[in-house]
Amino acid sequence: MHLDDLALPDSAPVRSAHDLARRYLTPSLAAHSVRSWCWAAAFAAQRGLDPDRELLAVAALLHDLGLAEEFDAVGAPYETAGGHVAAVFGAGAGWPASQQQRLVEVIERHNWPEVDPALDVEGHLLEIATGLDISGARADELPRELLAEVLGAHPRGDLARDFGERVADQAERKPQSQAARIVAGGLRSKLADYPLDRVEAEVRARA
Repeated sequence: MHLDDLALPDSAPVRSAHDLARRYLTPSLAAHSVRSWCWAAAFAAQRGLDPDRELLAVAALLHDLGLAEEFDAVGAPYETAGGHVAAVFGAGAGWPASQQQRLVEVIERHNWPEVDPALDVEGHLLEIATGLDISGARADELPRELLAEVLGAHPRGDLARDFGERVADQAERKPQSQAARIVAGGLRSKLADYPLDRVEAEVRARA
């Protein structure tokens, strides 16, 4: 498996979602969204899962829109706000209401502690993909060469500070949210001690 095997689906909704992510998210969050797709696609291949690739790609690209200032909801958790923004995007793309609702579900569930693939295969893949990108969870399931390829093409940049501060702010304002659980579970230390930083450093050293 190589980076070329993890290309985003070539469809108008995916291209538009990618443009939207780059427009509203910071560079580090936009890159995180692309890496989340890459890890989700890689886990799907590794585990023999067959997701709706267009749905999964759009959800991965838009899953953190709730952290953008323009879509920051007063009371709703950021993943709920982002899921509904994505649903509006789906409506504009001509997706049926059922597929719009699936965007809400997948994006909300990516912040669950665990998503059963029998319940929601796309939600499961986005949950474990973002877990890998934020804390390095399950990195040993994917080839080291693939990890290096993805991190070389889409570096983490300022993600630790950017994501950490935004989620901590959400947790403080919304103490019953998944953001509060994630922060209480050591988000800042996981971001600071990211186990794949060494892999990315090796990629930069070879460049």
